[in-house]
Amino acid sequence: MPIIILIATVLLPPLGVALKHGLNRDFLINLVLTIILYVPGLIHAVYVNYMR
Repeated sequence: MPIIILIATVLLPPLGVALKHGLNRDFLINLVLTIILYVPGLIHAVYVNYMR
């Protein structure tokens, strides 16, 4: 399962966050960041999934 979350995080950051943490505040923040620009959403997703 961790490899699927990693692939989802790189391809579609909100999906990676949703798979690991569910549809909570982190998902909504990541969705907004990804809609604005892809890179901030990706950075946030990596931080939420792997640094915290």
